[in-house]
Amino acid sequence: MTNERLPLEGVRIIEMGSLLAGPFTGRLLGDFGAEVIKIEAPDKQDPMRDWGKQKDGHGLWWPIQSRNKKSITLNLRVKEGQELFKKIIKDSDAIIENFRPGTLEKWGLSYETLKEINPGIIMVRTSGFGQTGPYNKRAGFGSIGEAMGGLRYVTGFPDRPPSRIGISLGDTLAALFATIGCLTALHERHESGEGQVVDTAIYEAVFSVMESVIPDYLLTDYIRERMGNILPGVAPSNIYKTKDDTYVVIGANADGVFKRLCASMDQPELAENPKYATHHARSDNMKELDLLIEKWTKTLTADIVLKKLEESGVPSGLIYSAEDIVKDPQYKARDMIISAKHEELGDFPMPGIVPKLSRTPGKVKHVGAEYVGKHNEDIYKKLLEIDDQEFERLKESKTI
Repeated sequence: MTNERLPLEGVRIIEMGSLLAGPFTGRLLGDFGAEVIKIEAPDKQDPMRDWGKQKDGHGLWWPIQSRNKKSITLNLRVKEGQELFKKIIKDSDAIIENFRPGTLEKWGLSYETLKEINPGIIMVRTSGFGQTGPYNKRAGFGSIGEAMGGLRYVTGFPDRPPSRIGISLGDTLAALFATIGCLTALHERHESGEGQVVDTAIYEAVFSVMESVIPDYLLTDYIRERMGNILPGVAPSNIYKTKDDTYVVIGANADGVFKRLCASMDQPELAENPKYATHHARSDNMKELDLLIEKWTKTLTADIVLKKLEESGVPSGLIYSAEDIVKDPQYKARDMIISAKHEELGDFPMPGIVPKLSRTPGKVKHVGAEYVGKHNEDIYKKLLEIDDQEFERLKESKTI
């Protein structure tokens, strides 16, 4: 039985900034029930509203990135806007921001200033290079973090320039680490009663997942290079062409799994061959082994290859496009494609919630606000108890 109450209900998050890394953190927290209040400038909306493919004048990325969030406008560049912000954070739990370091300080909204108002406030700061160090004032997008974090150096094929991955991975990795930091700080606050700063740098988030590249270099003088579809020292783990010109991904690098692959190929003797019997042997003879496997896959259609490998317990799969994902029963069974109502576009499809919690699962209550400042009255009139006359004055002065 699941609980109707979402696990982060009662937690209020104020989201500042735009585009990817900061707002993706807000999305993750909102998925599990946090009240996320997103701030946009009255004269400059989040560019994410226009990103992605367009449908009837609406960007298709925004409704996902800003789902479950309340949208308000507030001019943080003026004194009156800054004072309103201080009132909002008085009863809030965390602030998410991804401005260039120094921006909040310039506006008189430093952590030191805000913790005087709310000692328990947590400030989640995401930037290209972090709040300290010689690069801290540099502008830094996810693409730069991917490059300087080491990811792009190893992405692509050895005979071509470094490549990028087809999504904004640097930003989302930073958002994941920022989310972990926010939840950790919220938990610690139960003991101390105090907030703190969560400082996430995009390049560090990327670097953190770069496996053993540093000891490889410092201890063995080995620099991992671009290797296409393989991983250095891990075999077999590649894509293999089939009879019907489809590519199947096979990962059979563990000894036991490799034996099962050989049995599927009706070549059990390969598992006993000294050239392939061990992890290091397979690494040394990777190219030759991949050719042997593809020689087998080319005699069968992809469906038959996958059926044989599934029956033998060998990890394998197709390389999915969006069309393949939509048709796949596994995605459907686990509610990984859901929909929420959009005022203009109707049912709006989007990725489901990750991870799955058995008792208190997350929920998508609504898409990102279809227009800027949709929840202004809710926040300013109800939360801050601003009367109608003052509310209209703030609108006319373009403070909100």
